[in-house]
Amino acid sequence: MSSRIPPILALLVAIGIFFGYVNPTWTGEIAATKIAIENYDLALASASEYSAQQNELASARNAIDQSNLTRLSTLLPDSVDNVELILDLNALAARSGLSLSNVDVRSAPEQPKNTGIVPVSKGDPVSSVDLSLTAVGTYPALQAFLTGVEKSARLLDIREIFVKGSDTGVYNYQMTVRLYWLR
Repeated sequence: MSSRIPPILALLVAIGIFFGYVNPTWTGEIAATKIAIENYDLALASASEYSAQQNELASARNAIDQSNLTRLSTLLPDSVDNVELILDLNALAARSGLSLSNVDVRSAPEQPKNTGIVPVSKGDPVSSVDLSLTAVGTYPALQAFLTGVEKSARLLDIREIFVKGSDTGVYNYQMTVRLYWLR
């Protein structure tokens, strides 16, 4: 009988160790660590996928001709450079024979409701600024100026033109020009 007590006692100690230490450790700390490792593996796979996509896009961007990128940056710049734009418009007006007397920068108004115009979403990366120009010159000079704006490398819209008549053939023009840029 005494030979059966040590194995039974060893079995009870083993069961006690299992339920007292091994099972709580295995289902608690180790299970939490396994879940954390799986989450880190998923994050690492996502980061690798992102890095591969970023490299693919960078190589595609590098494949684009640099002169085309420069032209695109001129067409739709990533910031509003009012001074350069005003200088360019003034030079264009001078070449056309117009004299700019007043330039006022103001933000573009929001589109009114129910106008039939599809509203632009708030996440639109393109924004605009309106310039109010006052110019003096002849009608052919205005035509040359408008042709120059039309052929400009910069994306501009002439929104309004008001003409004040004159007996001398020199007119006063009030124009609103809309300039677009990337946010």
